[in-house]
Amino acid sequence: QQLGVPLIPRMMSEYAHSKTGIDIHPGATIGEGFFIDHGTGVVIGETCVIGRNVKLYQGVTLGALSFVKDSEGHLVKGNKRHPNVEDSVIVYAGATILGGNTTIGAGSVIGGNVWLTHSVPPGSKVYNQQPNPLIREGDGQWKTAEGPWDNLGDGI
Repeated sequence: QQLGVPLIPRMMSEYAHSKTGIDIHPGATIGEGFFIDHGTGVVIGETCVIGRNVKLYQGVTLGALSFVKDSEGHLVKGNKRHPNVEDSVIVYAGATILGGNTTIGAGSVIGGNVWLTHSVPPGSKVYNQQPNPLIREGDGQWKTAEGPWDNLGDGI
């Protein structure tokens, strides 16, 4: 739409989505060195701004919280609704980052299945606290799985 040709970018986006399972709105701004690994389910919204050398993994959503409405309840277009992801950020599988006022600071790492609706400063590491999963053993008894839950992997 920035070039005044709204239909062709949308057609290209829909075609690419049908082939890859990745949904990138043609209005999104994406920097050099952007990389999606195992991209099925990745969604990038229209007003999203992504910096350089950002990596996303499968199932990541960079989406909107909601549309702004006018006094009569009609949706107002043209407002920033999707997050900013600064340079050299890694977002792991299943993470959801929402909102036009949300910025992920440069060099941050967002762990798998994280839900964010607020900004994080540069160099942050955000992850969910590991649960204590229950295991049903062969004899039908349930027990709490033993750790170690302090080893979160090399990425975090």
